[in-house]
Amino acid sequence: MIKNNPIVIGVIPARYASQRLPGKPIIDLLGTPLIQRVYEQAKKSKLLHRILVATDDPRIEKTVLQFGGEVIMTSTQIACGSDRVAAVAEQIEGDIFVNIQGDEPLISPEMIDQGAQLLIDDSSIPVGTLVKELDSIDDLWNPNVVKVVVNTNGCALYFSRSVIPYLRDEIDTKKWLQHHRYFKHIGLYVYRKEFLSQYPKLSPSKLECTEKLEQLRILENGYSIKVGVTSFDSIPVDTIEDVQKVIELIKQRDLT
Repeated sequence: MIKNNPIVIGVIPARYASQRLPGKPIIDLLGTPLIQRVYEQAKKSKLLHRILVATDDPRIEKTVLQFGGEVIMTSTQIACGSDRVAAVAEQIEGDIFVNIQGDEPLISPEMIDQGAQLLIDDSSIPVGTLVKELDSIDDLWNPNVVKVVVNTNGCALYFSRSVIPYLRDEIDTKKWLQHHRYFKHIGLYVYRKEFLSQYPKLSPSKLECTEKLEQLRILENGYSIKVGVTSFDSIPVDTIEDVQKVIELIKQRDLT
């Protein structure tokens, strides 16, 4: 049963053992740990009733407690962010859970609210996410930028690292953005508590393992993912180069 005023919980999964950038959540960004910057951006949301960091590492737990945030410890055996959010949903009250990426210190609170609103407005949808229209031909062909196609009901048909759809009638691939609206996936997910109770029971799917995209497990098992188009963007921190880029943006936006 969906409440008229659902309780919306923000969960920030955070792992210490990042392959490309170990210790990423506690990297210093002009005197403030990365995870704290994510948390503080989430606190600006108008729809979140509660915000927690979900981690498996005591160093991250200590950092969150030091800046006054709420943290919950989860198993080191959990493989992905969605499973970590599911573990949190088992332990606390809430109707809608927003998976806020723990490596996006500049995430707009408006994005969080836009994602949550998808499930508030449509009680039939178990999962929601955001996309942004692509405006860079380099991003279109970059396999690290995940593309999305959507049906007429605003739900995802497929996510891929490849370019989808393929524009067969335009030979010059540099002109593809002139002829079709392409969308990239923004990695913010919103789930109903009921769905999260089922998600960990779903085995990794063939498509998920092929593309290395966990959201394909949801589609391949027959669940719908509602898609919202946002004008906001966010920069994930995956490398040392990303750290420097974000530091410069923090300075430009006077967020020091």
